[in-house]
Amino acid sequence: MEIKNIEGLRVSQVRDLVQQGGKFVVFPYTVSFILMTLKKSSDIYFIRPDENTFKYSYGYVFLNLIVGWWGFPWGPIYTIGSAYHHIVGGKDLTQAVMSHLAQHDPEANTNTYNINGIESSNQGDATAETPTYNIPV
Repeated sequence: MEIKNIEGLRVSQVRDLVQQGGKFVVFPYTVSFILMTLKKSSDIYFIRPDENTFKYSYGYVFLNLIVGWWGFPWGPIYTIGSAYHHIVGGKDLTQAVMSHLAQHDPEANTNTYNINGIESSNQGDATAETPTYNIPV
């Protein structure tokens, strides 16, 4: 899935915006064909603290209303569930996305670690031939 609306932002800036009330959401939608009903989700959208989700979700709302309820019996059930998520502003995935971004942050300082109060480094000493690690057992 693609994350939309974070173009040009560093992970630290995204973290700050999330702390101010930003969130990552998906918009579920339903597509039905009489005997077959598909439950899908949009790409992930970053909603800034001062934004409304409607400008990102209106297309999925109309898709839901037009082709969601046709399938029997799950079409109406899934359409109502999807509509609920649109009303509350999308399905919140903020914790999962922030965890993923933090793990893959190119600006994160992973050169030193502090394990049980002991400072460790994976850079090694410039005079040593091999790096040393102080990891207590």
